[in-house]
Amino acid sequence: MADYFEIDFLGVETKKSGDAITLRYEKDGATYIHVVDGGYATTGEALRDHIVAHYGNPQFIDHVVATHNDGDHARGLIAILEHFEVGSLWMLRPWLYAEEIIGRFETYTSVDRLRSALRSAYANLTALEDIAIRKGIQIREPFQGAAIGAFRVMAPTRARFLDLVVTSNKTPEAKVEEVASGGIFTTLLEKAITAVALIRAAWGAEAFPAEDTSNENEMSVVQFAEMCGEKILLTADTGRDGLAEVIDYAPMAGLTLPGINRFQVPHHGGRRNLTSDLLDSILGPRLENPPVQGHFTAIISSAKEDEDHPRKVVMRSVIHRGANLHMTEGRDIRSSSADAPARNGWSALTPATYPDEYEE
Repeated sequence: MADYFEIDFLGVETKKSGDAITLRYEKDGATYIHVVDGGYATTGEALRDHIVAHYGNPQFIDHVVATHNDGDHARGLIAILEHFEVGSLWMLRPWLYAEEIIGRFETYTSVDRLRSALRSAYANLTALEDIAIRKGIQIREPFQGAAIGAFRVMAPTRARFLDLVVTSNKTPEAKVEEVASGGIFTTLLEKAITAVALIRAAWGAEAFPAEDTSNENEMSVVQFAEMCGEKILLTADTGRDGLAEVIDYAPMAGLTLPGINRFQVPHHGGRRNLTSDLLDSILGPRLENPPVQGHFTAIISSAKEDEDHPRKVVMRSVIHRGANLHMTEGRDIRSSSADAPARNGWSALTPATYPDEYEE
């Protein structure tokens, strides 16, 4: 059992949201530092300075996890790998499996060519690999079941990850179609999709769209730990399939659901990552009436200037299940156990207000 834990969600402030998370915990008298994503490049520098200032100016980081390739998660880890000594870098590199999946590509017969194409397609992870090799940092695979310190990887499974790589829009075969469909029309279409109408609704009403999130988001590494009697679930940008894997694997990981105490809401509060049924399974059913006080903490990494995140239906849905909800929105958030070290200048937060409307 851990003696204490503290989890810091740094504010990633650009026009788009990102994830940059640090954890420190003590177990059996030893202290461990665990970094999960680093936001954009400039966020990585702030993340480095945060660790130096609040974690005792350490020289060594036990675990660094790149949950997936997206630049709002992976790019900032460059500053972490360059500044600190690192025990293990955890990330899934699609090019390692080129020989295994080449038969599923019509246009590739050379494993080397496919491997090179995948390294180019997942360039943020390639950059992290280059640094790790240069510095002699061990790179490990965070597939379901892997132990990352006190955390267990809940998703993705190896088989689903490979399926996602093969069918992703980033795969070499999809490149021609992706370029051909780009341009002004695509930009206008994307803006039309995000410009949604809002409808007023009573307590408990929620509705999620049929469309799922992207393959790249579904590749996200999901981690669970129980420390100090608290169940912690870090979801990155995972989608509905990833959360379904979490639910299916939970008994093997010693996780009884529903019942998460510290919940990272997936993909900055995106509505294509969740359904009511998944939330019922993970967090519990909707409460009949608004609670006087929430019974668990939910955190969304979202930027002030990001017009698309978080979605109001997502905010409502976690509050429906009893969450004290907080968004980063230009500030850093610390979520910790009662015995965590005191930190001057940090104060308790007021939970987010319940939205009385959501996206149509």
